[in-house]
Amino acid sequence: MHDTLADGRPFRILTVVDHWSRHSPVLEAGCRITGETVGQVLDHVLATHAVPRSITVDHGTEFQSHALEDWAHRRGVQLDFIRPGKPVENAFIESFNGRLRDECLNVHQKSSALVKSCLETGATSKARSSPLAVSP
Repeated sequence: MHDTLADGRPFRILTVVDHWSRHSPVLEAGCRITGETVGQVLDHVLATHAVPRSITVDHGTEFQSHALEDWAHRRGVQLDFIRPGKPVENAFIESFNGRLRDECLNVHQKSSALVKSCLETGATSKARSSPLAVSP
């Protein structure tokens, strides 16, 4: 997911959600997210969670990179790409991203500190309830 801060700088958010438990173990924000970054974030998650059989991803450059492909191969994880232009194939994460945007990003003027605060709050919440209950 991507957006811009109040000062016009773009940022991206890597959202990771377990489809079975609906838990979001991590939200990673940055000005640039690469396949290597995605692998490092997922390694951090796998330190406390089981290795999944597959990960559903879209066609973002960070997911099509050789770095993420190598990461997945070394861990025995299959990368399942949704069809281009078919976000409904990953409807749960699209819904989660919409709530993230509505409950955090659109509520406040976007400052770096605020985005970090919202993401830290949201990452500890269950995705099926109000994942980002941040007071306006």
